[in-house]
Amino acid sequence: MDFIDAYSADNLTFLLNGFWLTLKMALIAIILSFILGGFVGTLRFAKIPVLSQILAMIVEIIRNLPLLLIIFFTFFALPEIGIKFKEVPAAIIALTIFEAAMISEIIRSGLTSIDKGQMEAARSSGLSYFQALWHIILPQALRRMVPPTVSQFISLLKDTSLAVVISVPELTHHAQIVYGQKSTYLVPILLFVALMYFVVNYTLSVLSRRLEVKRT
Repeated sequence: MDFIDAYSADNLTFLLNGFWLTLKMALIAIILSFILGGFVGTLRFAKIPVLSQILAMIVEIIRNLPLLLIIFFTFFALPEIGIKFKEVPAAIIALTIFEAAMISEIIRSGLTSIDKGQMEAARSSGLSYFQALWHIILPQALRRMVPPTVSQFISLLKDTSLAVVISVPELTHHAQIVYGQKSTYLVPILLFVALMYFVVNYTLSVLSRRLEVKRT
């Protein structure tokens, strides 16, 4: 194990560049999946005839597929029907689709957890269904959704490493290049990669716990 050479300025800069792309991919996928998942989860909670059943079926299919398969499908299969994406957009789209399905279920469950009497009281006061949902139900549900949502976002950050299979130049891909130069770099580089993931994910976990404490 050659820690000194493995942690040269050039190698660390190269790894940090890969990690920066990892964070950007995760952030974009988090924002998009929360928007899409929120929309789908709310529609499912509203139990709109036919539409809710179709969305439920799509969500269940996606949730029960491996993310790796979705990445492969996005990058390799879609070009067969004329839809082609470069590596990074393909990875972001795959992550967004997969995580949106997970988030939609969290949001639907969060909305369902609110006592039905809240909706009935809001409706009796003259609010429409969607006004009651937006002003009364959703604010309460969001506080309950914080821990599982943050946990899902932590999983998303870790899942970005799967993008290495389509040669996205993120942290894991750059790590492979660095330790491929010399076998003695393997352990030091993997330890550095593990540290990068741990720091960000642990920070998110601490933030989630503090938000949960404030909520209670």
